[in-house]
Amino acid sequence: MKASVLLKSSLLTSLFVISSCATTKYSMDTAKNDYSNLEAGKMYTVMMRDGSKNQKMLFRNVEGDNLIGTAGKKDSTVVTIPKANVAAVRDSRKAGMATGAVVIGAAGVAALVFSASRAD
Repeated sequence: MKASVLLKSSLLTSLFVISSCATTKYSMDTAKNDYSNLEAGKMYTVMMRDGSKNQKMLFRNVEGDNLIGTAGKKDSTVVTIPKANVAAVRDSRKAGMATGAVVIGAAGVAALVFSASRAD
């Protein structure tokens, strides 16, 4: 009985983890994406093509060949990143939600396994 409950709970956990690992990624291929999906007022992590440090920015708009934003919600320093230097742009908020969902799911599975082991 223990193996059956453990197997079911591990299967549910793995399905949950796989389905919750969603992130939005925007690539430099302008034929596919012109950065129109980026929303003003949201925090994004910009991965640079030249391998320099990733940069977080509060996105404002696209102006010509540049992504314009600020360094953060409280920091009003203007950040201008040329599209040619961008390898990818990721939505920071979705990564945090996925991590939280995995933690909550793991806690639920642990509670299920614990209650099943005490029932025997």
